[in-house]
This record gives sequence, structure tokens and C-alpha cells, in this order.
Amino acid sequence: MDETKTEKAGFEPPTVSRDAEDVFRTPGSGHDKENDISDMKRLGKAQEWNRNFSYISTLGFISVYMATWEILILVLSSGLYAGGFAGLLWSFFGTCILYAPVVLSLAEMESMAPTSGGQYHWVSEFAPANCQKILSYASGWMSTLAWLASQTSGPFLTMTIIQVIINVERPDYTFTDWQYTLACIAFIASTIFFNTWAARALPLLEAGAFWVHILGFVVVIIPLWVLAPKNSAKDVFTQFVNESGYSSVGTAVLLNQVNSLYCILGSDTAVHISEEVEDAGLVVPRCMWWSYVVNFIIALVTCITMLFCFGPLDDAINADVPYLQLFLNMNNAGVAIFLLVILLILIYIGNITLLATVSRETWAFARDKGFPFSNWISKMDRKHSIPFNSVYLTSALSALLCLINLGSSLAFTIIVSLSLLALLSTYTISIGCILLKRIRGQPLAPARWSLGRWGLFVNAWSFIYCCWAMVWCAMPTGLPVTPADANWGPALWAGVCLLATVIYVFHGRKHYTPPVIFVEGRRLDDTMVQSTAK
Repeated sequence: MDETKTEKAGFEPPTVSRDAEDVFRTPGSGHDKENDISDMKRLGKAQEWNRNFSYISTLGFISVYMATWEILILVLSSGLYAGGFAGLLWSFFGTCILYAPVVLSLAEMESMAPTSGGQYHWVSEFAPANCQKILSYASGWMSTLAWLASQTSGPFLTMTIIQVIINVERPDYTFTDWQYTLACIAFIASTIFFNTWAARALPLLEAGAFWVHILGFVVVIIPLWVLAPKNSAKDVFTQFVNESGYSSVGTAVLLNQVNSLYCILGSDTAVHISEEVEDAGLVVPRCMWWSYVVNFIIALVTCITMLFCFGPLDDAINADVPYLQLFLNMNNAGVAIFLLVILLILIYIGNITLLATVSRETWAFARDKGFPFSNWISKMDRKHSIPFNSVYLTSALSALLCLINLGSSLAFTIIVSLSLLALLSTYTISIGCILLKRIRGQPLAPARWSLGRWGLFVNAWSFIYCCWAMVWCAMPTGLPVTPADANWGPALWAGVCLLATVIYVFHGRKHYTPPVIFVEGRRLDDTMVQSTAK
């Protein structure tokens, strides 16, 4: 930025303390610390977190949240009516392949700017100067919404598993809506402890959970291989059906990619703990990619196993809880309950990870004055290195989202649609910005994990796919549609977009500070600088 222009605008970029090394209290190589210090200096941010996440704990953080094979069993089986065995399998496989470039694009941007802000920071740094502020602000709100919705969906899955465990012995028992909702809120409240007073143990918990995630896969799959009757390979790989109400099988299969996306999203969770990871500019992107690869492989094995062991397709489609039928096919209620408890434990740990993610992202956006009352939200407890206010606020907002269950029987579907739309919109904007820079041949920030010459192709593919996926996330789950079974996720998403616009006009336009202003060596035009100075 030209110093003369900066002085005229009345704006002086803040400096990062030269005593940054003092905040690194955790073990690690000196080279790793130098990389982190250099990254934070370039980003213009002070180091406020302890860097206590290693490679394995970061890998666990992502993998346990993704929980791809666990969520596949719990969620994907509900889509059997839209494609049958073959439709579900090929939709899941195709979605995983098509989505992989998105993970690669996000990982490269993380290496360029390893900050807890994630997408809204990337947009601020990579967008054209005349729209950096507004696009970054929109991305920050959408990212917060996405993680709040995801944090709400976790307790819904947890309560569903508890309901199913009870139904093994008492098939007619059902929680009332208010019991279900209160229990979800209680689960959210219980995760607060692990993200506040027990936060120092969080990296150890995530590292251990990674191995439980892998071991649990083995423990669940082997009994199914041994005890459950098997469908034919022809049924699994070639049997398509369409009971969705849509006119074609192809449309029904494409509809299934929404559930598939819910199973594989989440590689960017570790982005929001970047300022807590040792050598984040290299470790986090590596963990993002390899966690995706590992989860894809074991989830594909899980998917094929599940389809072979479901029993007759008609029975699976008509079952109230398809995965309960899957486990009961082993003719051993004790084994079924044991496997369900494993799923329950893993999904609950994922809830803890979700609160860590959304509280960090919210804290980071508040640090740049993105919300009303940002000073309160971004307050950091120096003794514990925890933003208590952000943790409490995001938990309360997720609890409010749980109230959707009191007004709609499709609460979980609505929340999933809302989280996917919001998260994919942040991917679309951030990837679109770096794609535009590549098309224009503009220089990019340095990255130790780079796509190199493949960057333009990977970014272009990712951008197009994210736009495509958003269309399907807004579609109703079946036809005909009534107000009772409509997908209200897009309406909620649009409502939050409108709310963010209003708050931007009255608050963000004057107070929000785009992170790019603090980035070392960046140059903005006069309009942008003056707008920020105001």
C-alpha cells in the first residue's frame, strides 16, 4: 500500500508484536515456529492461541467431524427411495470424485493464508479490490451460519441414534417433539465443557478419537460381513428404482448427492483452528487432503458393505429406520446395540469438534468487527486462551436452531440443506476469487502446499461443481411438495442473507475491517482504503 495514500486516508495498518515468539509455549521444532511466526506476521494478526495441535490431532479433528462412514450409515440409507441400491452407490461415488477438487482448492488457500477466519479472510485477500469488503463480509456471515447449522445437526443425529437403541428393545417407543428438542439442546450444552474448562485436553481427545474412528470402522464392518445375509452383486451395482416422485431415475440419483455431500463435507474444519496448529501452513492442508482420502476409502467400503447386507430393497425402502434394519439383519440384538453405541460415541465427539470450529470462526470474524457487539464476542481469556463468550454465544444460537424441530417434522433435512447451502456459498465465492486471479494472471500469495500448474483447472472445476451442488441442495426431497414436507432450508438461507445485508448497511459498512488491510505487502485502491478509514 502506498504510504502517501494511506496517510491521506487517515488509516494506519496495525503492527504485529515482535515478541510473537513468546506466545509459542508448546513443544515443536524451531523451524515450525518460524513458519508460524512468519505467517502470522504476513497476515497482520497477533498470536492469541497456544499452538498445541499436532499433525495427528489435526487429522483427528477433521476426520472425526467428517465422520464419513458413520454418517453414511445414518443418513445416506434414507435416500434408497431415490435410486435404489445402485443409485445410492453410484451417486455417492460420483459425488466424492467430483468434490475432491474442492478440497484441493480449499487446502491451497489455507496454505496461502493459515488463519482461523478461513473463507472470509481468503475472499478479502483474493477478491478484486472494489468488492473485497462486501464479498468478505458476506462470506463471514455465510460461514458462521453454515457451522451453526452443522453444529445443530450433530445433536439431531445423536438423538436419533439414542431413539434407535431404545427401539431395539421397545419398537413402539418414540420421543415427543419437545423431548427430542430439549435433549438436543442438552447435548449442545454438554459440549461446552470440552471447549472451555477442558479445552487443554481437546488435542489429545481428537488424536485419540482418530484411532477410535478407524477402529470403529473395523468393528462395525466385520460383524456385517460375517453375520448378515448378502444381496447379489447385480442388485447392488445395477438395481435402480425411483420412488421420489420425480419423473426420471437420473433426477432421483442426482438428488441423492445432497446426502452424499453431507457425508463428505468438513475438510475445512481445521482451517478454523489454524492459529492453534504447529506449522499450520503445511500441516493443515496436508491433513485436509489426506483425511478426505482416508474417509472416502473407508466410506466407500462401508457403502458397498451396507448395500450388500441390507436385505431386500423393498424392505429397506419401507423401513422406518433403514440402518436399524441393517444391524438387526445380523439376528443379534446385543451386537446391534453395541454397534449403535459405537456410532453414538463417535458422533458425539464430532459434536465437540463442531463447537470448537464454529466458536473459532465466530471469534475470528468478530475480531475483524464483523458482528454487532464484536468486542464482547471476540474477547479472549488470556489465562486459558479460550474465547468463552464466543463458545457460549454459538451454543445458544445452535440451541435456538433446534427449535425448528417443534414446527416441522423435517427439521433435520432443513438444517442439513441450510448448512450445505451456506457452506457451499462460501466455497463458491472464495474459489471464484482465486480462480479470477489465475485467469487474469495476477500473482498469488506464497503457498508451501500448492496446486502449481493444475491450479487453474482445479479451481475452475471446483467453482462449477459448487454452483451445481447448490442448485440440488435447494431442491425438495420428493414430489409432490406440501408446506409440511417442503425444504425450507433455502428460505432460511435467503433470510439470513437479507439479515446480513441489513446489518452490513447499518453496522458492517462502517465498522467491519477487511483482513486484507492488515496483510503485509498488499495494495488496495484509494476507494477501498477510504471506505475502510470511514
